[in-house]
This record gives sequence, C-alpha cells and structure tokens, in this order.
Amino acid sequence: MIRTVIEIDEGRCDGCGLCVRACHEGAIGLVDGKAKLLRDDYCDGMGDCLPACPAGAISFVEREAAPYDEAAVKANMQASILASEQSLNQPSVLTSIQSPNQPSVLASVQSSTLISTHASNQKLRNWPVQIKLAPINAPYFEDCDLLIAADCTAFACASFHSDCMAGRVTLIGCPKLDAIDYAQKLAAIVASNDIRSIMVARMQVPCCGGIERAARQAIEMSGKSIPLQVVTFATDGERI
Repeated sequence: MIRTVIEIDEGRCDGCGLCVRACHEGAIGLVDGKAKLLRDDYCDGMGDCLPACPAGAISFVEREAAPYDEAAVKANMQASILASEQSLNQPSVLTSIQSPNQPSVLASVQSSTLISTHASNQKLRNWPVQIKLAPINAPYFEDCDLLIAADCTAFACASFHSDCMAGRVTLIGCPKLDAIDYAQKLAAIVASNDIRSIMVARMQVPCCGGIERAARQAIEMSGKSIPLQVVTFATDGERI
C-alpha cells in the first residue's frame, strides 16, 4: 500500500541515536553508525523522530510500504521491557572488580546510591514541565521564583536539584530541539502571574542562548520589572 513513512538521509545522519530513543515503536535502529528504518510496519508515520534529529536527516515520504502493525509493535515493546527487567535482575560484574589500592566498585555504587537518595529528598514545587506544554495560568506560578532550564543542565550538574530547583517552579526546554521561540509563551506566563524572580539555567553552547534570550524578551514584553539571574554550566558540569 502507498502510505506515509519516514526516510533517513544517511549522508546527513551523524549517528547520534536521538531518533532511536524518540521512536517508541522501535522502527529505527543504528546500523554501522547510521540510523536506519528497520521495519516499515513499525513506522506509524507520525514522525516523533523528526524533531529529535539535530542533523535534519529525517523527512516524510509517500511510498509503497507495509501497513502499520500495531499488534506487532506492542508485542515488540513488551519484549523489550521484559528483556530490560531481566537485565536489571542480573548481578553486575562491576561489583566484583577491585583494585588493591582503590575502594571497591561496590562501595562506589553504594555511595552513589546514598547521593541519589539524598537528592531525591529535595522537595519539588511542581513537576518540571516543558515550556511549550506549560499552562499560562497554574496555581504554582503565583508568588513563585521561576526556573527556566535548558534540558541538558540537570544532567550536567550533579547538584542541580539543590543548586537550582530547590524552592523554584521549573520549566524546561531546548530551542534547538523544539525549533520554536519561547518568548511569547514565557511572556504570557510572566504577565499573567505574580512571579518574584527568574533564574535561567543554560549550557555554555550557542543553542542555549535562545532560552536566555527568550527569558529576557519575556520580561520586557510583560512590562514587568523582575530580577533575572543566568546560571551557565560548562561542558564539564562546572558552574561558570
């Protein structure tokens, strides 16, 4: 049958794998360092993978393709979940590796678990929400300190919860992946709510400049005078 499916330009693909993670149906995989559509019948033609591709290597085409098989996709997803659970239940070989002059990896894992547990005890004001999905009005916006964070920052800084999120309402986004200007949406949120201060958390990369610029424009467009703090993280996770 003729239907819409994705097409991947191998010349543009840099093998980052973001499209593989974005494809919930499992239609895409990495083969020899390049993304490939593995099965036509797993591709629903909705294109969740398109905005995830930073190289612009994915597009829609109309061509002869097998019909989308929802039952096969669900069975594949269940099998993947089962395989993942079985993998998690296997003892890790890392726990048995120990250098004579170094603490055991098991001790390191236990230490990391304690750090993770401590971090999870930080109280959140709200579930972190994508900027483009956030409501204009919400109870948590009233009389709040707002954090506007680039997606990568929470992964770059181990103490991000305590350093940036604690006591703040968090909105997250990435101008490069969403390919939209957040200024109008943020301006509407700022104008419609009593926001005390705004912190922008960004990485030291050019694309993160878009999220800082949108926050500054939002304050200006709202007509309000709100303190703005910009926190920038280097590629090694250190705060600049």
